Amino acid sequence: MTHRTHHHDAPARAASAAPGVLTPFSVTHHTLHALASTEPSAEGSRLVSDVRRSKRLVLLRAVLDAAPGGPGGESGEHWALLEEAERHDPEAVRDVLHYPATGAWAEETLRRLHAPYGPAPDLGHLGALAVAAALRAGIGFKATLKPVHGRLVLPTLGLLRPARPGPLALDERSWDTGADTAADTAAGAEALPLHVLPGGRTALDDLDPYRAPAAGHPAPVRPARRLTPKGHKRWDTQWSGALTLLERYDTARAEETGRLLRSVVPLAGGSRSNGATLPAAAGSLLARAQPPPALAATLVHEVQHGKLAALADILTLHTADRTPRFWAPWRSDPRPLEGLLHGAYAHLALAGYWQRAALYGARGAWAQHARIRAQVAAALPTLRACPELTPAGREFTDAMAAAEKAMDELRPPGDQYATARRALDRERRAWCAAHPELTAFIRA
Repeated sequence: MTHRTHHHDAPARAASAAPGVLTPFSVTHHTLHALASTEPSAEGSRLVSDVRRSKRLVLLRAVLDAAPGGPGGESGEHWALLEEAERHDPEAVRDVLHYPATGAWAEETLRRLHAPYGPAPDLGHLGALAVAAALRAGIGFKATLKPVHGRLVLPTLGLLRPARPGPLALDERSWDTGADTAADTAAGAEALPLHVLPGGRTALDDLDPYRAPAAGHPAPVRPARRLTPKGHKRWDTQWSGALTLLERYDTARAEETGRLLRSVVPLAGGSRSNGATLPAAAGSLLARAQPPPALAATLVHEVQHGKLAALADILTLHTADRTPRFWAPWRSDPRPLEGLLHGAYAHLALAGYWQRAALYGARGAWAQHARIRAQVAAALPTLRACPELTPAGREFTDAMAAAEKAMDELRPPGDQYATARRALDRERRAWCAAHPELTAFIRA
């Protein structure tokens, strides 16, 4: 069967100086529907991963081209070290370049390179990326880097704290890649390794300076400072518990989380948000410490935001602006169409997760499922009625609606769903009373 393809608008030609090759993208009907359902699929995960890699290489190439001196300057020397490391260990270099915080650095650096005023771009971080890649690839090299505020972060490895101020000379002996505790290195600096969470390659990143939004970013999140060993142990326990629940209730989502989530950034105490996802740091989740059941739900929720952000990079789903005018049943403030779409998508996945958890007897799961499904069902008519949806966006939201409707096959016992809908109707009326000028944007 032949499917219509949707091509992205970003450059599709290869970046000749970038490790890896960029290729055009297309999204078949089958893949679009699989992603719209929120259910994990091999083709959906593959597309998300490929889009993230392609976007990152284009972004890194843009930084290299915009840097003073271009590929022939100091940045070009760092890139040459990256290329040499890639020849020896492509997977190690790929992990460094596609580490979530690297994307946040690249976007911020590119903004600063093109801004006539403001802070200078942190091009020295490209050297840190190159050194981290060379150390992981196990090649011989020599490089001199300048620590920032007495710290030199090596992405995916950790950070070095030099004993003395000034530039730091580095070579292949400067980091013990097998170390998992603080130790002195051959560079005469203390090494603090990045903490790896149990059960896989996901890092608990409380070190990288680009792990969270830059100062002035509108996202209301603040990363925690370096955690104590007790803090790391607490996260290990909560993470292990959350993965156990995911594997028990929804094995496919547990596997999807492992494939698409590379790092977790702990939020500072007092954070109101359970979790957040930043498109610039694809593959990362910002989350506060929370009990395993809540953390498992946060993982399900936030992974969907990352999937939808990747799809939106190659496919235009709507042409609406950022005006906040829609009722989102899970929030009290009006939301733009983009926010409503993202919220409905993430909550659709949560409704499915709690439905599966309920079938395994998880306490309170049916009530969670009924409440969240009622919210999604209330938002979908508004989404589907929006004239700003593109044909692809209409197909996507129609497939979301079909996935929500399919939940009828396993309804909650008793009248829990009807009760949830009645409660939601009261919330809708209260919201309309508070925002009478926006009631025209609500569809029943």
